[in-house]
Amino acid sequence: MSRILVVEDEARLASFLEKGLRASGFTTTVVGDGLTAGALANDDDFDLLILDLGLPGKDGLEVLEDLRRDGQRLPVIVLTARGDPHDRVAGLEAGADDYLPKPFHFEELVARIKVRLRDDGTAKEQTQLRVGDVALDLRTRWASVAGETVELSAREFELLRTFLQHPNQVLSREQLLARVWGYDYDPGSNVVDVYVGYLRKKLGSSNFETIRGVGYRFRS
Repeated sequence: MSRILVVEDEARLASFLEKGLRASGFTTTVVGDGLTAGALANDDDFDLLILDLGLPGKDGLEVLEDLRRDGQRLPVIVLTARGDPHDRVAGLEAGADDYLPKPFHFEELVARIKVRLRDDGTAKEQTQLRVGDVALDLRTRWASVAGETVELSAREFELLRTFLQHPNQVLSREQLLARVWGYDYDPGSNVVDVYVGYLRKKLGSSNFETIRGVGYRFRS
């Protein structure tokens, strides 16, 4: 399991990234200042660094420059509100492997992470998820149950993909909100329950288990 160091000083976004990345199968460590980030990136065995630039203690660009100066080749994705072309150029020239301005789509971030973690260009892209008699085609974005095709909305697709990526795992409503709807969504919303209801109607209710007071589990 890949280990990701997340450096973000905005608490809400840091929490969103941590929960979303863990739900995507990564192990995360989150810090909120540049000095700690620089020390951990050099001393710990991480597979990738997600780095904000506007950090207390030490600016993220300086952290990046120091890492590269010390010969640290850890893949770095800059995730920042500095979206000006000049800032992008500065980040890439300082040694960033990728640069993603805020606001961003979480799915795009995960895709960029996977590209950076891929050992080489020969890795086979996964095109289908299957748990029991439920399958999801990631190219056509259609689901099937026992061979019968089911059409899904964009949110239903993302929610089902999350469940199929974590079969038999309890996922909290907060995790599902972060993964499917994003960190700026109202945490008090019942939208997760509504969309699980949609999936139950389309795919059958037996696979979706309600964990009272917590969330849901997709049972294989």
